[in-house]
Amino acid sequence: MSKAAELAALIGGQKALGDKNFVINGDFQCWQRATAATTGVNNTVNTTDRWGWLLSNDGAVTSERSTDTPTGTGYSFLAKCTTADSSIAAGQYAVIYQNIESQNLQPLQYGTSSAKSITLSFWAKSNKTGTYTVALYKAGNTGYIIPNEYTISSANTWEKKTITITPTAGSTSFITASAAAFLNDNTLGFQLAFNLAFGSNGNGTNATWSSNTAHYTTSNQVNWLDSTSNTFYLSQVQLEIGEVATPFEHEDFSTTLRKCQRYYAKSWSQGSAVTTNPGVIGAACVGNVNRAFGNVFWPVTMRTAPTVTWYSGSTGTTNKWRNASSGTDITAAAAVAAIGESGYGLVLSAGIDAVTDTLQGHYQAVAEL
Repeated sequence: MSKAAELAALIGGQKALGDKNFVINGDFQCWQRATAATTGVNNTVNTTDRWGWLLSNDGAVTSERSTDTPTGTGYSFLAKCTTADSSIAAGQYAVIYQNIESQNLQPLQYGTSSAKSITLSFWAKSNKTGTYTVALYKAGNTGYIIPNEYTISSANTWEKKTITITPTAGSTSFITASAAAFLNDNTLGFQLAFNLAFGSNGNGTNATWSSNTAHYTTSNQVNWLDSTSNTFYLSQVQLEIGEVATPFEHEDFSTTLRKCQRYYAKSWSQGSAVTTNPGVIGAACVGNVNRAFGNVFWPVTMRTAPTVTWYSGSTGTTNKWRNASSGTDITAAAAVAAIGESGYGLVLSAGIDAVTDTLQGHYQAVAEL
């Protein structure tokens, strides 16, 4: 491809320059929940922002922040196998995933004859060599999926991988048909899935779009769960319009954090697990005895009205607020009067002794896809 063609591919129909990556937190800079090793939970984001696990019941994994990166700076995602599963059954799997919001994917023009090609690039490293797969599942009006193979050739060595996915990969016409259009809303659009192990129920055809959305992988996928010695590192994940993998787009931390807070926000310091080192973050105004009012605003507008858990501002106990004046925790039953995308209104109607009382609390707000 000529330089002129490359430039045209990058600009034509593309997101604004400087915001080309559909993946959020692709360089794993933002770890609001925790940075230490955390056990993976099925269909849950519980460590680095925007990234989670899909897990069957056999085998166990942890994930944590690592300073081992291909460039020697920043962070990577480190997965470890903590309970081995030497024989993967047909319905078993271990997958690192990110869900991408549908309305962010409108520039791809799926569902039309102008549907764009996209290129995935990333760095990977593992002690276990062999063939791995990464899948792109398209949700919305009609679901489609495409698994793509890549090879880790050298043990414990960073390797950059590039995969281009065209609308007609595998000579199919699924993506250019009107049924493939993304919903223009805040629901799931893409799921990007890095497969570490996958049973035969997930076997599809490499580099081919399928209407069978169980086809996350191929029969060549390694079983990374076969030893508790296995590690897997991931860094600089980028998904962009075009057939060229451009250099990874490094955002400033505050920009990435704001994008992540659309899906998860908390009142604790970054990297501190909730309920630990609680301290004081907020207060409610006491209107009269047994009645207190307050408002908490999220750092950014969240994807949808989140699920909120609140905590004592002293002990960190779940579903409690702290009456700092009396030194006691207040049960926060029916405390939240209204939860919205921008914040919530608080009404406490018990545990208040005087209008001079000071109330303290923390929150966690979850609006993940």
